[in-house]
Amino acid sequence: MSIVIMVGQLILGLSILIILHELGHFLAARAFGIKVEKFYLFFDAWNVSLFKFTYKGVEYGIGWLPLGGYVKIAGMIDESMDTDQLAGPPQPWEFRSKPAWQRLIVMLGGVTVNIVLGILIFWVLTMRFGDSYIPNSSAKYGIVPGQVGKKIGLMAGDKITAINGKRVERFDDLTSPKVLLENTVFTIQRGTQIVSVTIPRTILNDLSDHGIEEFISRMPRTRFIVDSLAANGNAQKAGILKGDSIVAINNQPIAFYDELKAELLKDEGKMVDLTVKRNGNPVALKAQVSVDGTLGFFQSKNDLPEVKTINYGFFGSLPIGAARAWGTFADNAKGLGKIFKGDVKFSKAVSGPVAIANLFGSHVDWVHFWSLVGFLSMVLALMNLLPIPALDGGHAVFLIVEMIKGKPLSDKFLERAQIVGFVILVTLMVFVFGNDIVKQVMKK
Repeated sequence: MSIVIMVGQLILGLSILIILHELGHFLAARAFGIKVEKFYLFFDAWNVSLFKFTYKGVEYGIGWLPLGGYVKIAGMIDESMDTDQLAGPPQPWEFRSKPAWQRLIVMLGGVTVNIVLGILIFWVLTMRFGDSYIPNSSAKYGIVPGQVGKKIGLMAGDKITAINGKRVERFDDLTSPKVLLENTVFTIQRGTQIVSVTIPRTILNDLSDHGIEEFISRMPRTRFIVDSLAANGNAQKAGILKGDSIVAINNQPIAFYDELKAELLKDEGKMVDLTVKRNGNPVALKAQVSVDGTLGFFQSKNDLPEVKTINYGFFGSLPIGAARAWGTFADNAKGLGKIFKGDVKFSKAVSGPVAIANLFGSHVDWVHFWSLVGFLSMVLALMNLLPIPALDGGHAVFLIVEMIKGKPLSDKFLERAQIVGFVILVTLMVFVFGNDIVKQVMKK
């Protein structure tokens, strides 16, 4: 059932993005009096569709090949590769008959809608939930680095006070794209020492394999007291009570929650000796660790770090939402730049449908769903602006060249460019999908 929910969210999210992207082209074309012949979600390859109907001269449908969608605009060389209509003289309702600036607007209509959608989603989320963050001052016991963080020199308990010399206000900034995509130096208070740790330019390669939690945990280091117990769980069976704190496992001292988790993971599925502090006195217990390395209790909320929320009104949330949307666009552009520079391997940076489905998750969380749709909308806008033939960016480049030259490029050139672009895209899709599968297999 979890896979069905995951795939269902993926299809719903991508369908929203594709339909609205193509609607941008559709509305722009109609605004300039250009005839639109088809509007499809997914591709009806070899004219095979799952569903279709005709309304006011436009065929609307759902294709069987889920690799995107398209609108077929009269008089334009596009994904359909239908060049028969170009054999006759240009008609006033055709794409090729319109001025280059109008055709450019049509080409950028989809990207524009994606950007507007991203801003709208982040605006509404900010208006509804505000801007929440953990103040860095709440991390009084420092950070919990994962294996990637330890590899570059971070240590448990480090207090990161500055990023590139600028004081850290939000704990969340430690794992932000700004840190991972730029040349970053952490200033760290380690006991009585002040040290510096430089983030390698290639760190995204390691994070692709291990995940962001293996850099720095999104939660600061905390102490812990047992709050509630899972019914019939191992902690309850062992005699652990609310208010207890576990101070040792197999005589290994425990002071922080991350130390507890690390020790339990060493003893998955085994019996362990616990030393529990109860009302100031040590109590010896034996407990069975589950196969996933847990005992079955919940940490007291009083031990968790403070979370601050800044609330904004209807208009005040707009610039915050727009900044989040633009930040997503800019960060992904920087990520592409790191690929071209060679700092990040292409196979490590790209993700396809399998990886995106995992991001949606196996249960429905509408806040997470819409946050991810907003993120993907900005990514889709960026990807479509790439100057690859068959993408909006490729068409836009050809139109800009036409505007500079003062005359259109030949139909034969555009047709061949479209074929080349389509081959490039199909090759990329096959690689990305295969790369997703390899990553999933490697994780297992």
